[in-house]
Amino acid sequence: MIRIVFFGTPKIALKSLEYLFNSDNIDVVGVVTQPDKPAGRGHKLTMSPVKEFALEHNIPVFQPKSIRKEPEVQAELKKLEPDFFVTFAFGQILSQEVLDIPKFETINLHASLLPKYRGANPIQRAIINGDKETGICTMITELGLDCGDVCLRETIKISDTMNCMELFDKISDMSPALLEKTLVELYNGSLTPIPQCEDGVCMANKLTKDEMQIDWKKSACDIHNLIRGIYKSPSAYFMYDNKIIKVLESRVVEDCGACGEFLKVTKEGILVGCGKDCLMLLRVKPEGKGEMSARDWYNGLKK
Repeated sequence: MIRIVFFGTPKIALKSLEYLFNSDNIDVVGVVTQPDKPAGRGHKLTMSPVKEFALEHNIPVFQPKSIRKEPEVQAELKKLEPDFFVTFAFGQILSQEVLDIPKFETINLHASLLPKYRGANPIQRAIINGDKETGICTMITELGLDCGDVCLRETIKISDTMNCMELFDKISDMSPALLEKTLVELYNGSLTPIPQCEDGVCMANKLTKDEMQIDWKKSACDIHNLIRGIYKSPSAYFMYDNKIIKVLESRVVEDCGACGEFLKVTKEGILVGCGKDCLMLLRVKPEGKGEMSARDWYNGLKK
């Protein structure tokens, strides 16, 4: 069997760990995940989904604050004699000393069609930019940012209504089999990774606070894509009466009106003017309140 150590932290990586753990081809000999972090109103220390699974299945768990700076953790990983490291949304940059530990390679699952969208936010950026498709890649990890040779890839269609959470789920579902196929074919020598073409490099930089605030001078399509792209993560918003109003769902309407003006309220929602066309706000989350229809929020302003 192929011995691997799995590096991952959030929920999106969990299905891949489960799949590989249950594979007849793979032996998961260890898990590396981020340290427990405070969560919720009580700031209680909370384990990552990956750690929870590992403990339930008696897989050794390592939680370095920075694996590059913790040689004792590196020494313990060497003792496991892994064939591969597998990383998926781990959250730390690996040093060459760490990359040299496995017998073969460190394989990373990246949520884009490399070389497009190297970096931290490929899922969100693909939707924000209005792409009609994205995908997933397995790649050989090198010291540069997502620049290693590509092993295998799968394409994913993006509909006009798909939000980032739905795309997260799609990627989570498709990744496990691609990872297993990559590991097996690299192990038996039937797969030759392909160098990335530098001509198509596109970075997926972290979102800024300014980007999250809706600019009504932009087209309704661009705003709609922003709303889908950061749906609840952390959500696009506008200010109304000095309060943050997060927008969770919208629809583009071919109409015209003054930018940022509420043009009319219908059973469906609130029609707002944009730089091009209009946007129908369908669901919102006002500051200090729960999610609700945009129409209910607007009607509540009159009370």
